[in-house]
Amino acid sequence: MTLHVLIKEAFGQNTSLLSRTEMEKGASSRRYFRVILSSNGADTPQNVVQMVLPYDAMKSDEASHDDDFDELPFVNVQRHMAAAGLPVPRIFLDATDRGHLLLEDLGQVTLNANLKSKSIEEVEDWYNATVDLLSTMHDAMWPVPNACFAANRYFGYELLRWELDHFREWGVEKRLGITLESKIRQQMDAVFDRYAAEIDALPKGFVHRDYQSRNLMVTADAPNPSHLSIIDFQDALTGPRTYDLVALLNDSYVDLPFDMQQRLIARYAQNRGLSASEIEHEFNLITIQRKLKDGGRFVFIDQVKGDPSFLPFVKKSYSRVKSALLRISGHDKLKALLRQVDPENF
Repeated sequence: MTLHVLIKEAFGQNTSLLSRTEMEKGASSRRYFRVILSSNGADTPQNVVQMVLPYDAMKSDEASHDDDFDELPFVNVQRHMAAAGLPVPRIFLDATDRGHLLLEDLGQVTLNANLKSKSIEEVEDWYNATVDLLSTMHDAMWPVPNACFAANRYFGYELLRWELDHFREWGVEKRLGITLESKIRQQMDAVFDRYAAEIDALPKGFVHRDYQSRNLMVTADAPNPSHLSIIDFQDALTGPRTYDLVALLNDSYVDLPFDMQQRLIARYAQNRGLSASEIEHEFNLITIQRKLKDGGRFVFIDQVKGDPSFLPFVKKSYSRVKSALLRISGHDKLKALLRQVDPENF
């Protein structure tokens, strides 16, 4: 199946291919190309994005423990987010059966790239807009529509616990080239069991799962929620309601001052009519789990997928863990074990 055929199927026989350029891949197993079109049709876009699917397209790049789908998760979640009025890329052609999708091109400027030239005041303005969009997404998608895959995929105890083991295997043993003693592993198992259960007991909501600066596209200059679009939502599920806020404000790729982070947490809570103190408590608990997972995942991507570009963010992820540990009471055994297995970072 050639791209020429897909283009004509999507936009008509008078549309042709001018050029095709591969885009930055990131951590995904999917490949993306920017496609420039030539057409006389007034409704035909000048350019689109071609998503090329891997052979196991129905399988998540992240663990989900539920990959038995009859539709591509990206297509399913996009449909429901679009129906809720959320800014996600349009799908011009769903050729999942042939390994391709043609999508709306939202440009080349991620929030991450956009922030690099901004003052600290401008950065906060953009993050205010981003938190407002997050609040809107969480309100619009909760409860999750029954037909949306996110309604039946759960970020619960089993997956939380698996991610902590993923950290232990890749973020500690593989990264440091060691095998933890059996006694230490047993102690970690007991601590991780309790910790995962504590997070699983937190209030639930719709979770994008990777709502961060590289997955938000800036489509206009002014910091406004309407000038942001959301991508990379195919792993959405039901889980801790504050998880996406953690992914955004403890983003591995952007360093936010603590006082700004606090204001943004309070803004999110106010937007949603929630208790700021409760959200802050949930935020710190989830930060530890998310950033431990990130550290392990970055090593996994290097050693298994052959992409070392995420390795500089391992230590930064662990510094986020260390800071959150200082802000929560209790969890002394978790703190002690992390210091024991990796004293340099914890």
